[in-house]
Amino acid sequence: MKTKVVRIGNSRGVRIPKTLLEQCGLQGPVELEVRDGQLVLRSATRPRAGWDEAFRRMREHDDDVLLERDALPATKWDRTEWRW
Repeated sequence: MKTKVVRIGNSRGVRIPKTLLEQCGLQGPVELEVRDGQLVLRSATRPRAGWDEAFRRMREHDDDVLLERDALPATKWDRTEWRW
């Protein structure tokens, strides 16, 4: 797909069609980088962002337990070696 670089005030920009944005799941803040002479655009939000904080809060509230412990078959290693 081709598009044009357009003037936006003193800057320049590129219009990205909605279908392309949907295909790559791009929304919200983005990062721009030049790599090997190409402009790379990617989401600034990272998968699992904030998980460390969520896990810390879960631990503080004693809410970090395995919910379906009985659903997993226990092995000798599970009983003697594994520690939470």
